[in-house]
Amino acid sequence: SIYINFDSLLPLKRLDKRKNMKITKLEKKKRLYLLELDNDQKLYITEDTIVKYMLTKEKALSKDQLEDIKNFAQFSHGKNLALYFISFKQRTEKEVRDYLFKHEINPHIIPQIIDNLKKDHWIDDYKLLESLAQQNLNSGDKGAYALKQKWLQKGCEKQVIDEVLTQFDFSEVAIKVTSKLLRKYQGKLPTKSLKDKLIQNLINKGFSFQESKNAINQLELEADEENEQALLYKEIEKQYQKFSKKYDGYELKQHLTQSLFRKGYDFDAIASALREYF
Repeated sequence: SIYINFDSLLPLKRLDKRKNMKITKLEKKKRLYLLELDNDQKLYITEDTIVKYMLTKEKALSKDQLEDIKNFAQFSHGKNLALYFISFKQRTEKEVRDYLFKHEINPHIIPQIIDNLKKDHWIDDYKLLESLAQQNLNSGDKGAYALKQKWLQKGCEKQVIDEVLTQFDFSEVAIKVTSKLLRKYQGKLPTKSLKDKLIQNLINKGFSFQESKNAINQLELEADEENEQALLYKEIEKQYQKFSKKYDGYELKQHLTQSLFRKGYDFDAIASALREYF
């Protein structure tokens, strides 16, 4: 595709002596048209520009008319680029701005293009975020905080984000994510550590502490005493190999107790298991 700097035109030649310029060539070049004037100026314009100003070969243009044509050509070209970009998927206002800037559209024209696209509802951050929030509700795994951070990075306004998020309840998403995590960790950790692990994972995905806690409570986790005891003895073996190289007697038991407690095992269960172990 052709990207043109519409401002890089040769200076006008002695317009004080000659009021009008005449079009000497109007030729299609891929998506744009090449317009040449009899004072050696050249510029690329869109088909919309030709239609709007009824441009034809031999037509005379004043300096002011030429400036209007240049500005509209830049606007029209930028809008066409933006519509092409949007055609693949919905974009935020900032994403479109960045795309136009990257393709060397005059920064002074970009706000005009954005306003036009917003007026025709090609750009609507509010509706876009509503759609993304609904998608997350249906098939996603993120909490409101994670969505907010992601959308802020996309350049969406905080006020718009907050207005959208207040419409949605992500508690069901939290429960769905918790169920999935439970299948991954259940049977591998004692109940307390399991709950802590679930809460930390949920918070990392953008759910609040209260949402995470409520989701876990909804699943009504129950301790499997037989499995927890087996896990405890397995962990004692592992920690014993580690600490017995440095400690023995009372100090060894203290270090084992502290380590096992930090891993989420019940203090009384630890004491009972260590009595049997030693």
